[in-house]
Order: sequence, then structure tokens, then C-alpha cells
Amino acid sequence: MYNYQKTKRYFAQVADDIKDIAEKELHSMEALETFPAYRGIYFTADPQVLYSVNYHSRLINRVLAPLISFNCHSDQLLYKKSLQVHWEDFLDTSQTFAVFATVSNSSINHSKFAALRLKDAVVDYFRERTGNRPSIDTINPDVWLNLYIESNKATISLDTSGGSLHRRGYRKETVQAPMIETLAAAIINYSGWDGSIPLYDPFCGSGTLLCEAYMHACHIPSAFLRRKFGFEMLPDFNSSLWKQIKMEGLKKIIHIPKSTIAGSDISFEATKFSIDNCSVIDKENVISIEQQDVFDIKHIEGKVIVCNPPYGIRMGKITDLYSFYKNFGDFLKQRCHGSTAFIYFGERKYIKNIGLKPSWTKPLSAGGLDGRLVKYELY
Repeated sequence: MYNYQKTKRYFAQVADDIKDIAEKELHSMEALETFPAYRGIYFTADPQVLYSVNYHSRLINRVLAPLISFNCHSDQLLYKKSLQVHWEDFLDTSQTFAVFATVSNSSINHSKFAALRLKDAVVDYFRERTGNRPSIDTINPDVWLNLYIESNKATISLDTSGGSLHRRGYRKETVQAPMIETLAAAIINYSGWDGSIPLYDPFCGSGTLLCEAYMHACHIPSAFLRRKFGFEMLPDFNSSLWKQIKMEGLKKIIHIPKSTIAGSDISFEATKFSIDNCSVIDKENVISIEQQDVFDIKHIEGKVIVCNPPYGIRMGKITDLYSFYKNFGDFLKQRCHGSTAFIYFGERKYIKNIGLKPSWTKPLSAGGLDGRLVKYELY
């Protein structure tokens, strides 16, 4: 038996800044014995919960099922131990695989070298037994393997998600420096918005916040467009249980009024991309999107405003962002009475230029940016 079969313990990779709400999300899906750790959360689950977490989670990047753990002081030992796994339990020579590795404070100090040694072991395992070998595909493999070595303790896991869960499948087109889906989902989560009042994004870009808001309000499983999952390659995969979970998830989808979600952007290209992306999931045209400069909007009153205003990467040659944020703060004060704004600052130095007192500020790092989510009550 493999480790995950003995213990029913898994590891959910998730950004450190959102582990608080990710842990609550796991509990809502009946995961047990959660334990936050560096870049993730350990949890206990039976197969039904494992499948549900992969299908429904909006915040988790991927879920790892540990296969074996061992002391690892050299690449020779890594190779030898890796050969002891019955790799035919997970794939055959007609399929593809990829390895991603992380090493920390260990004798093997290069992650790419560690990944290469595990890859060599898998290939040699099949070659010695069949004369053939599975191929490597680092883009869309049949099986993702994870190798984690810390303080000379190695764990080899199978990625039950089959690649990062942030790839929802609706984003066909994108603007420069798009917001990652899990960050957008976290912003919607922290806002507390539930679809009962209208939501507006005046800087909608390629529509990520709008899509995540729509899926959240309609109770759409975050991975409903995903064609395959890594857990389908596990030796104890239960296909009938998986079909049942999918059917139950789709039955819980609800409809929301057409006036519920709207957005705009000054860029014609961004507006087009946003419309195209939203149309992938929004077949009833609930989400309203138009090309418009934020400062041409007459008012946004009695709504929840969520947005990711432009910063250095997205603005290109326009460098006077201090004035931009001051003007945006004036817009919020003068034209957004009765609304609540949740603004994500990719560069937190601009928060003071808004000129409004925050209700709270939440660190949210993304793409190398030390960002902040800030809540403003607009009276």
C-alpha cells in the first residue's frame, strides 16, 4: 500500500496568504484533521472528499497524494528508492508523465537534478521490464509526479489534480499581467459577496474577477470544464463515485439575475477578451461588460466594487500612477455612495494616494508582487 492509502493524508498546495480561507473551504467539503504548513495544508480525506476538493476548490492549486517517503542523502539513494515503486500502478508505456521537484536544506541541492533522477528511475523501471518507456510531456502529461526533499527527507507524490487547479478553462484570451484565478477567487471570498446585491468591476481586464464572481454566486464547480484529473490515475480510483460527485455538483448550480454582475474597461481589446472569456461559462449573458473609462462612469451606488486597478506592468508607458490613484479615490468618494469597495493593489505604495480610510487591509501576494487587498466603506 502507498502512504496515502495507509493514512488518508493529502497535501493541498495553496498560497500562504490565503491559507485561512482555504482551510475553511476544506472543512466545508468535509476534509478532516487539517494542519497548515509551508505553502499548503495537510488534511485527511476519503476518496469522495478527495474528488470533491479537486472538483470544487476555488483556492487550492493542487492536491498531492504521497506515495513513499524515505531518508535521502544522495541522488543514488533517490534513484534506488524510486525504482521500488510499482509504477505500472499509475501509468504504462503508452502514456506520458512529468516531474516537478522542490528541494530545501538537503544534500541534493538542485531541484532540476532531483527531478531528473526521479524521471530516470521511472523510465528505467519500464525499460527493464518491457523494453519500452513512457514519454515526458511537461505541458499536459497523463501523470504529474511531485518530489519534495527537505532536510534529506524525500516524499514522492502523485498530483491528484493533474496540473494546477487555477487553470479553470474559461480564459481563452488574456491581457498583459492577468490576475491568477485563485487570487480572484480569494478576493471574492474575502469580500463576503454572495450575489444578493450587484457587483461591479471597473477595471475588468480579461474578466477573471467577473468569472470567479459568477461561478461563486451560481455555485458552479470551479473545475467543471476540466477534462481529466490526476486522481483518475490512482490504482484505487472509483469511477462510479466520481460520476456521482460530478452529477451532484452540477445539480447544485443556481441561476442569478442579469443585473447581478457587470464590469467595464477602458481598453477595447481587454473588453473583447473579457466578453469572450465570460461567455465560456455564462451562457445566459448574465454578466454585462462594456468599454468605458472609469472616470466616465456617472456613479456606482449601492453595489460591491471589486477591482484590480492598473499598476506598472499593465500601464506600460503611463507612469503617473500617483495621480491616477488620487483621481480614483476622488471617484470613489464622490460617485460611489452606499457601495463597498474591495481594491487589490499590486503595488501597495499607492494605497495612501487613494485618500480614503480602509476598513481593513489584507496581504495578498501574487506573481512576485507584495500586494494588498483593501476594503473601503463608501458613505
